[in-house]
Amino acid sequence: MNRIEQARKHLERRLAPLRKAELTPPPKGWLRAVRESFGMTGAQLSDRLGVSPSRISALEKAEAAGTTTLKSLREAAEAMGCTFVYAIVPTKPLDEMARARAAELAINELARVHHTMRLEDQALEGSDLTEARARIMAGYLNGNPRRLWEKQ
Repeated sequence: MNRIEQARKHLERRLAPLRKAELTPPPKGWLRAVRESFGMTGAQLSDRLGVSPSRISALEKAEAAGTTTLKSLREAAEAMGCTFVYAIVPTKPLDEMARARAAELAINELARVHHTMRLEDQALEGSDLTEARARIMAGYLNGNPRRLWEKQ
């Protein structure tokens, strides 16, 4: 197993539980939902953060709109005694995504080659086509991983 595959497996172990979690943000955002669940007013949070009360309202609106900074979210979470968590979670397992991309590239590559070979009456059939696809996919998966994501 190469370095990239090891890193992918390690990251996958950490991401798998997050993929299963259904964390849909509350309509007015996490900051406001957590603050209100504590019974904390905006003024009380502003005191903890050392900002004006209007800043809390603006921060909560910006979070709900998706226009705030990670730093602001982290600071507000810490002021409420919370941990700010940020993650980019792939929709599918990393290996599955890499295999799907390799398959896509192999199919595209085979389509070009197959067309030319068909014109020369040398087209691959059935199992030969499947074998060629598997061989091309293996080349992408076992070679330089950056090749998987190059624009074709």
